[in-house]
Amino acid sequence: MRNSIRPLSENDRMRWEEMFQAYAEFYKTSVPDGGFDVVWDWIFDATNDFWCDVSENDSGEVVGFVQYQLMHRSLGAGMVCYLSDLYVDPNTRGGGIGRSMIDHVVDFALSKELPGVRWLTQEHNYAARKLYDTYAPKTDFILYNVAL
Repeated sequence: MRNSIRPLSENDRMRWEEMFQAYAEFYKTSVPDGGFDVVWDWIFDATNDFWCDVSENDSGEVVGFVQYQLMHRSLGAGMVCYLSDLYVDPNTRGGGIGRSMIDHVVDFALSKELPGVRWLTQEHNYAARKLYDTYAPKTDFILYNVAL
């Protein structure tokens, strides 16, 4: 299956919300009230270093998205690219779309001369980790999250 990647457009709102909701459900969480609007505004705010690109199949149907941003890395005294969200429609998984979107973000980081791309996933996300492990071994860092 051939796919192409392009920036999210204003016309993609309904499909993006469907996929973002499915992404949240996969991680057993929910988008808070007003959350869709907040993230949407980040994406379309030219002064915010937060982007969303979508993958389209041959028919022009949006089948995935990747959201990424710049992140300060104090020990490196610079910025890295943080791939915050990656989602591929379950009906199209296994066809290379996830890899093409990660490669797209890696190309973005290279174009900005950033030293790397980082992301997180859950330990039990074995299908995705099979792909992610082809890029780099998982790190030994443990995430702590203090909910307030």
